[in-house]
Amino acid sequence: MFPGIRDKKQQLREKIWSEMERLGVATFPLPCKGRIPNFLGAEAAAEKLRWLEEWKKAKVIFVNPDSPQRKVRENALKDGKTLIMASPRLKKGLILINPADVKGKENLASTIKGAFKFGVELQDFPKPDLIVEGSVAVDPQGHRLGKGHGYGDTEIEFLKRKFGQIPVATTVHDMQIVEKVPFEEKDEKVSIIVTPTKTIRITT
Repeated sequence: MFPGIRDKKQQLREKIWSEMERLGVATFPLPCKGRIPNFLGAEAAAEKLRWLEEWKKAKVIFVNPDSPQRKVRENALKDGKTLIMASPRLKKGLILINPADVKGKENLASTIKGAFKFGVELQDFPKPDLIVEGSVAVDPQGHRLGKGHGYGDTEIEFLKRKFGQIPVATTVHDMQIVEKVPFEEKDEKVSIIVTPTKTIRITT
């Protein structure tokens, strides 16, 4: 059963990557295959995320390290929120960046290179009030498809196991919302989808 689901997941990834490049929606770094694809409107989606009550109330925000969420990380620091970023492929664990340490340098600090420069690798950290993950595809039921290595699921599962329930948002291009994402029981879901044009709250 599972190999069939995994095949379907990969087929959907390939379709999204191909379509985003064909339509000129994907942006640097290219090609987007094998990545959480950066997209035109990523900054607009990051701005829309800022209007959520979950964002406004959050003091600590966890964000993935991928390119389309760079502006999300920058906004978190500009808004005075403690940023926890996963290191790429979790090789260096998690990195905490204190907004007070990067005033005026939020743009640099929100990059992977800047996070390592200004942040602290840590084992113990405060509970995030909001988790933001990138996605290759997502559906209206909250099923999320990553790039295939399982890091997003690992991050969400780890944080929920450690701290309990935390809202999970993803910022994507509108065309990354599909009718149905193939899923397995172990896959973690998102609770909020934010695109450049709309916000979808998942009702369970």
